Amino acid sequence: MDDLGPLDTVELRHLRGFLAVADELSFTHAAAALGIGQPALTRTVRALEEAVGTRLLDRTTRHVELTDAGRRLRDELAPLLARLDATLRAPGAGRPVLRLGFTSMLPEACGPLTAAFKASSGAVVRLVRRDEPLAGLTSGACDVAVVRGDLPPGAEVRGRVLLREPRVAVVARGSGALAGRRVVDWAELAAHPLVVNTITGTTRPDLWPADRRPRLACTADNFDEWLEAVAADHGVGVAPEPVARRYAHPGLRYLRLKNAPPVTVHLAVPARDPHPLAERYLRECAGQAASV
Repeated sequence: MDDLGPLDTVELRHLRGFLAVADELSFTHAAAALGIGQPALTRTVRALEEAVGTRLLDRTTRHVELTDAGRRLRDELAPLLARLDATLRAPGAGRPVLRLGFTSMLPEACGPLTAAFKASSGAVVRLVRRDEPLAGLTSGACDVAVVRGDLPPGAEVRGRVLLREPRVAVVARGSGALAGRRVVDWAELAAHPLVVNTITGTTRPDLWPADRRPRLACTADNFDEWLEAVAADHGVGVAPEPVARRYAHPGLRYLRLKNAPPVTVHLAVPARDPHPLAERYLRECAGQAASV
């Protein structure tokens, strides 16, 4: 048997610890998710870095970022561990489990589509929310993801269009003339500062023509922060139309948008070695949605 050297010391706990930090980009949050102490998790990740002979994470007192080597390892490792977990559960499992990832909310169409999939496959569909561009797909947190907007360039995923949603403008109550309107034209918004969710949002200034774009007022890292920034009148928000039906807020008004480009909603699976049930969900649900 070949001697792997330091790699002989790598255990599953090292890999799971690294993936948790890569998912959360926080040792504190990752340790809480794993149910271990932060110092133990720090030692675990450091031991993995020593074994593979390279730095996987850049750490400061304020943030954690993946290095290029860390991103490569995460992308390779996440689907492998997900499949390993599924394999280990299989001998004692009853019905197979498919993890469906999403960000701030699932499209309403996913309810009946998922119910039909469960009836035809006999599988359990477990919902997983992640505030990440691909809803936890690349980190292995889910097997298939609902992704609003374009799939990130260079991401090792495959996708099919599920549906397209209209956009609405979101403004703070009492914020001025705009708040008294019911309908506004897409082009008009270029004159108003924009609040942007940079992680899972679908509207950025570059959707407008280069010579007529809204000013970026502020950014948010998740949907709830974005919603409160708009309610605080930091700027105007733009969101998929279902937000208006699902998120009532005393400080907000939703305005119908004319001539706005729709939000494309994709179903996405890993490009390599996807879960068999994920392939089936992608095929059946995207096909049913297209026929409606």
